[in-house]
Amino acid sequence: MTSATVTDTPRRGVVAQGTIWLIKYAFILLFGAMVFYFSQQTGAFLTPSNLLNIVRGSVIVLIIALALTIVISSGGIDLSVGVALDFGAWFAILSMASWGLPWQVALLIALAAGASIGLLNSVLIVGLGVTPFLATLGTFFIGRSIQQIGTGGGANINYRNAPEGFVNLTQGSAFGVSMILWIGLLVLAVYFVVLELSTHGRRISALGMQNQAAKVAGISTGTYRVWVYVASAATAAIGGILLSSGLRIYTPLAGFSYLLDGIAAVFIGASLHRNGRPNVPGTLIGVLFLGALGTGLDLMGIDFNLKAALKGIILVLAIALALLVSQRLPRVEAWFDKKTGLLR
Repeated sequence: MTSATVTDTPRRGVVAQGTIWLIKYAFILLFGAMVFYFSQQTGAFLTPSNLLNIVRGSVIVLIIALALTIVISSGGIDLSVGVALDFGAWFAILSMASWGLPWQVALLIALAAGASIGLLNSVLIVGLGVTPFLATLGTFFIGRSIQQIGTGGGANINYRNAPEGFVNLTQGSAFGVSMILWIGLLVLAVYFVVLELSTHGRRISALGMQNQAAKVAGISTGTYRVWVYVASAATAAIGGILLSSGLRIYTPLAGFSYLLDGIAAVFIGASLHRNGRPNVPGTLIGVLFLGALGTGLDLMGIDFNLKAALKGIILVLAIALALLVSQRLPRVEAWFDKKTGLLR
């Protein structure tokens, strides 16, 4: 008697494969269509210099988005990454301009200042049991008030005579590549290794998917949450350091705009994942999408207010499309498999 196995099952037809391919890569096709449209509307869009500017201009958003990726992967949210960015920018400038410290020491102080935001979040979330949304929202308001008080109501701090080493973090280059790109690639590589390849990344994802099961499995959930929020804030502080290095000025509350773009990039990336999980490659795609969108609208000369509205509409449509794909693709694949008799 032969066992009930299925061999030589018919493969999916061309129509089925084509339909699945179109659904699976719908967002990428949308991205490509957007790039094609901008390239037709303005010849400057696809020039090497403009593409390089898009990448360079996206580095700080990428750093903030990666900081949010690790937090959202753990099942939390961090509304205070903008404050951590502000603290990184503020204390970098303050340490050099007001305290007269070497720029290398200023960088360490700026990182510590940013990390303190994550430490406060950890105390509230892990120590006191406050929900991540309320804890980080409270930290956001505290950080905003501290900035306003510390700058006499929100005045900028200019430092036009910043040391060359500090300015070179964004204006310098190495091996023909801008230093800010090297820094962005380094942060990206670290996050990719930690979140996508290491045991720590799998444990962080386990916190987000099944916190109770993670505890049963022996994962120290409290310790991991502390490290996640501190790492997120310290990463955001790197973005603040780069911001102040490029502008040689500290502007209070500048980080809020990066928060919004960072969240959008993470959710675009998560919606591209088969299981709807935040992931580093998806976040990178989301950041590049935002960079191309903003630059394209600028080159077309769109009015600032109209640009914000168009950007919001396109973002909502893009995220909705990507979410629809991630939710419907498995059903479509199963339907075609059932029709063709293909068992997987």
